Amino acid sequence: MAETPDLTPNEQIIMDVAGFVDDPLGFVYFIFPWGEVDLKDHEGPDEWQSEILAELGLSIRSGDTEAFQAAVASGHGIGKGALSSWIIIWAMATRPHLNGVVTANTKVQLETKTWRELAIWHKRCLVKNWFEWTATKFYHVDHPETWFTAAIPWSEKNPEAFAGQHGEHVLIIYDEASAIPDTIWEVSEGAMTTPGAMRFAFGNPTRNTGRFRECFGKFKHRWLLWQIDSRDCRMTDKRKLDEWVEDYGEDSDFVKVRVRGEFPSASSMQFIPSDLVEDARLRRTERFSHEPLILGVDVARFGDDLSVIAVRKGRDASTYPWKKFRNLDTMQLASRVSEAMSEYKADAVFVDGGGVGGGVVDRLRQLSVNCIEVNFGQKADDARYFNKRAQMWGRMKDWFNGGAIPDNRELYDDLIGVEYGYTITNQIQLEKKEDMKKRGLASPDFGDALALTFAYPVAPKGIQAGPSEAARARREYNPLAGRQR
Repeated sequence: MAETPDLTPNEQIIMDVAGFVDDPLGFVYFIFPWGEVDLKDHEGPDEWQSEILAELGLSIRSGDTEAFQAAVASGHGIGKGALSSWIIIWAMATRPHLNGVVTANTKVQLETKTWRELAIWHKRCLVKNWFEWTATKFYHVDHPETWFTAAIPWSEKNPEAFAGQHGEHVLIIYDEASAIPDTIWEVSEGAMTTPGAMRFAFGNPTRNTGRFRECFGKFKHRWLLWQIDSRDCRMTDKRKLDEWVEDYGEDSDFVKVRVRGEFPSASSMQFIPSDLVEDARLRRTERFSHEPLILGVDVARFGDDLSVIAVRKGRDASTYPWKKFRNLDTMQLASRVSEAMSEYKADAVFVDGGGVGGGVVDRLRQLSVNCIEVNFGQKADDARYFNKRAQMWGRMKDWFNGGAIPDNRELYDDLIGVEYGYTITNQIQLEKKEDMKKRGLASPDFGDALALTFAYPVAPKGIQAGPSEAARARREYNPLAGRQR
């Protein structure tokens, strides 16, 4: 930078830094001692880092007052923490009384990686005396209450901690964004109305659900997006990356997430793969008149949950309109189910009888509706599954190879959102609804409603059966008979 006569060294630095208000890439080259001391082997940012910083500067110079939003999905070890630190230091140095917040998927991640990285780069920077770093706050020494960036571990119990970024200058950074609940994204959304606000989301693309995934999907028109392959970055351990590719395969989900920076076909413990659900959403299948029409009723337990009536006839769950209700008591919901039974001339209705669902079952029986109560927690008929709910979802998963579902976003998110594990006896156990909510997902009311239609086999139309006759009918029933003719 050119020197200005009659300025003290400190005043000269202030003038120099002010020149980078719309040039974060230039600032990073200027403010750190590249090629010296512990940066002696580094000439500057990696190519992908430079590209993002250049795009940020271009946006500012264009005079665009809309929020700048960038999302980066990548493999491991590419330098996301370094880029986050540079952005924080640049924004703090060039924007008086910046109001910033940084969060990560866990407190440990935030404290030991994201925030620790900031401490390292703070010590290296030319203006380190302007700022102080603590375990929870990075602030201007002269204005600690109004000019700062805070490290806030996310908490669904206190999402308000992420609200209120409404100063003249706003910065929000999510680290390991794939695992940050939707609630936190939604609360901090309000800060994006501030002209010139900046929001960055960095992470390995570990999940196929949630707002980070949606940055690359339905909200992609609002974000600048990068998907970075670790093998293309200077700082990564190429030997380890090659081992992963050799061990797991180039197209494995492990390599997609940890090397290629791509979202997996199924998240590591996702029960129903996304491609199965997507195919079913696009598929239209033939219906046969003799196939039974079955209703599944998932009963809402909490104020933000829905009661859902799913409708399935053989391979087709997309033709008949589903019904959803909010804030109905058990009497009202039972009436709606009775009406649906009559409207669709259903052959069977399976009702979630857990919790308040028992009241719906009792009322339906008072109305002479022949419903079948299903308890999600009861023992499964199939030893592979931990309970009845896991068994129903397992049967539904098999059905997806040829089934058709409505083009409904809520159903889609429910089906791909449920994760699973194994018990000590190696039985499949699904994630609880309460645990899904802790991850920031909604209760899978639509998914459970469809799963209920697989609770028990239903005989084809016209067959009145005891157990042996029903078994014979199922053996003789060929759902492809019409297609073969």
